[in-house]
Amino acid sequence: MSPKVRPNSPANPARPHRRWPQVLLRSADQLAVAVLTLSALVALAGWWIAHGGLQGRLIELEQAPQLSAQFLIDINDADWPELAALPGVGETLARRIVEVRRTRGPFADHGELARVPGIGPRTLSRMRPYLLPMAETRSMAGK
Repeated sequence: MSPKVRPNSPANPARPHRRWPQVLLRSADQLAVAVLTLSALVALAGWWIAHGGLQGRLIELEQAPQLSAQFLIDINDADWPELAALPGVGETLARRIVEVRRTRGPFADHGELARVPGIGPRTLSRMRPYLLPMAETRSMAGK
């Protein structure tokens, strides 16, 4: 008796053996992943519709109300980065304020900021709302 040769075996030269590539997931697992992905997409589309996506009611950054921060700075204690945050004052002018304060002493009132080169009446008026009130010179110790 001769051994039987299967039609798709490598021993049969008429039909070459075909081996399917092995996949990472079984077909049942692939189906589960597909269902979960489809469910997530449907949920995302539902959220988009519920939040006004079809009517164009989604928030635009340009339409959000602008927030402003209120802060006060002591001109005799602030370093240049804090002074540079004032309106009309950049890094150069802030460094100049600190240098004048270091060389000529602390400012007695806000008007003395005019002794800093580059600070005029307009710049001083823009800065005033952000400056802490100055203590009276007579009430300061050592004066």
